Amino acid sequence: MTEQDSTRRFGEYVAVRHHASYVAELSLDRPKAMNAVSSAMARSIAAACEALAADPHVRVVVLTSTHERAFCVGADLKERNSLTDAELVRQRPVARAAYTGVLELPMPTVAAVHGFALGGGFELALACDLIVADGTAAVGLPEVSVGVIPGGGGTQLLPRRVGAARAAELIFSARRVGAAEARELGLVDVLVDDGQDRTEALALAARIAGNSPVGLRAAKRALRLGHGLDLRAGLEIEDAAWRSVAFSGDRAEGVAAFNEKRRPEWPGE
Repeated sequence: MTEQDSTRRFGEYVAVRHHASYVAELSLDRPKAMNAVSSAMARSIAAACEALAADPHVRVVVLTSTHERAFCVGADLKERNSLTDAELVRQRPVARAAYTGVLELPMPTVAAVHGFALGGGFELALACDLIVADGTAAVGLPEVSVGVIPGGGGTQLLPRRVGAARAAELIFSARRVGAAEARELGLVDVLVDDGQDRTEALALAARIAGNSPVGLRAAKRALRLGHGLDLRAGLEIEDAAWRSVAFSGDRAEGVAAFNEKRRPEWPGE
C-alpha cells in the first residue's frame, strides 16, 4: 500500500490517507471554519470511521488537522443557532455519530493536536487512545459558558483521563488549558516542538503498527471494556481478550519470529 494511490475524501471536509506503514491518517479539512464540526462534516467523520473500522489493512489511525492554527474549535455554532428546536433534536444523532465513530474504532488511535482544540474539537481528541500535542495547543471544554454541556463524550472521557475532581474543575470553569499545563495534568500524553504534532504522531503510530494487529485490537478491547470495572471483572475481560489471540496466526508468527531472531510478518488473523 502506497501513500500516492490511497487518499480518499469523505465529503468536502474529511480525507483519509493510507500510509505505507499500515497507518491511516484521518484529516479534518474545513480550514475556513477552523474545522468547526457542521452536520455535513459530522456525517463525513462518521462515514470515514465506518470505512476505517472495516479495513483490515489499517493497524493505527491518526487524527490530524489541515488548519495551521486549530485542530478543531468544536461544534459549528453558526449552524446550531440557525436550527429550530425540532431540527436540533434531529441533528443530535448526526453529531453523536461522529464522536462515537472515532471512539469505537477497533484499532489504536492517536490525535495530533495543535492550536485550538476546544469543545467538540477536544472531545474528538479525547475519543482517541493517545494525544500528541505541540506547544501551541490550547485545549478545553467551554460548553457551560454558552449554556450547554460537553455532548461529544467529554463528561465521560475527561474523568477517565484526569480523575473526577480535576474533570469537574475543568468543565465547570470552562477554562482553556495551555500545552505545558495540559501535559502536566494528563490532558495530553506527549508534548512536542511547535509544528511537529503530526510528524510525531505519525511516527508514534508507525511504531505501534509494527506490532501484531490482532494483538493491538484485542489489547484495546480489553483496556476499553475493563476500565471502571472491579478487578475480578476486569481480569475476566482480559482473559477473554487473551483467548481471542492465543491461538491466532499472529501469535504463532510472533513466537516463530522471536525464536528465529527476525521481524515478524503478521498475517493479521
